[in-house]
Amino acid sequence: MGLLVHAWAQVQSSKTAETKTTEIRSRLRTAEEELKSNNAEASEKDLRAVLALDSRNAEAHVYLGLIAMSRGDCRAASQDFREALAVQPSLIKAKALLGICGRRLGDSSAKTLLQSSFLKLTDVKLRTQVGMELIGLYHQQGDSEHAISVVQKLVDINPDNADILYSAQRLYRELADDTMNKLAVLAPGSARMQQVIAENLINQNDLKDAIEHYRKALQINPLLPGVHFELGEAILESARADTDAEVQAQKEFETAVAVDGDSAKTECEFGSIALLQSKQDQAFAHYQRAYQLDPNEIQAQMGLAKMLLQEKPQEAVKYLRMAVESDPLNGSAHYQLAQAYRRLQMTDAAQKEMHLFQEIKTAKDQVEALYHQMNRPRPQTDDMPDAQELDQGQPLKDHP
Repeated sequence: MGLLVHAWAQVQSSKTAETKTTEIRSRLRTAEEELKSNNAEASEKDLRAVLALDSRNAEAHVYLGLIAMSRGDCRAASQDFREALAVQPSLIKAKALLGICGRRLGDSSAKTLLQSSFLKLTDVKLRTQVGMELIGLYHQQGDSEHAISVVQKLVDINPDNADILYSAQRLYRELADDTMNKLAVLAPGSARMQQVIAENLINQNDLKDAIEHYRKALQINPLLPGVHFELGEAILESARADTDAEVQAQKEFETAVAVDGDSAKTECEFGSIALLQSKQDQAFAHYQRAYQLDPNEIQAQMGLAKMLLQEKPQEAVKYLRMAVESDPLNGSAHYQLAQAYRRLQMTDAAQKEMHLFQEIKTAKDQVEALYHQMNRPRPQTDDMPDAQELDQGQPLKDHP
């Protein structure tokens, strides 16, 4: 009889445990749905009921921590996240949330928690939040190197997030300012300092003064890598209708080849000069050479397409598609591709490319207006066709 009673008790205990587990799961599902419906009060009641049945339920503690965070009570939230981690130390989400709360409470352990969870999180939204918290911490501590490493990862996973882009541009600007200040202190009379000044003047569209500083850099060090090419670009851009400027630019590019070696970019500049001098065969040869050196060089792709467009539009399409694939926001490539499709009587494809061109042009006009409001020169972009070129029957002008 005693054995029968013991067996009956075990069966009843098993049924009770099974009922308890079923109720816990049901209440957790209900609590999750209530949270999604922004009914935090009802969700909290169900979660408290779960803990009454199982005080060590990690999932319930995490949800309660989230509710407390939403109310701004990071102390209560932190306690729940710690309870969850005491049961399941591997809960990355709980670590991340505890790190966020810790930072807001000034807890010294927050940095370690954020660092250990950042790369392991799979939830993009939470990983972004943790990354932004880390960037804030690193920035406060003057640790630009680690802050930039985090922001680069965030840009990769969420390239359209305005907050991430803002943080990135601020960090890059501060790093550039810091390194330039250090260069100015350590080597104020160096060739590199003159090159930095010239590059900043280029960004301000002050080509004349930029050329002067490039030449000062070369007076100090005639073999300074990269400077002959940059000087050639500046000279060519400053006076495209000036034959003397073309000759000067040609000389600088030839010196650049002697100093830095041949490159696709240099060959493209040779091609551009040849076009200005109406030397079509030479231009084509230079663009071909550039393409051989680097098939991914967009300027080479565009140069070849431009020269093939009139007589061999099918071949031009090949290079223009490459350019669009490499740079989907290259308005000139979309415009020229539309022209090539028209020549091939591919009307639908031409209209699609022209529509994309118009969208890109509108977006870049908006960017230019914003830069104008900030009283800064707009960033370098591909040359966009003039309004008069939008006539469907009119051939393209030269847009390098």
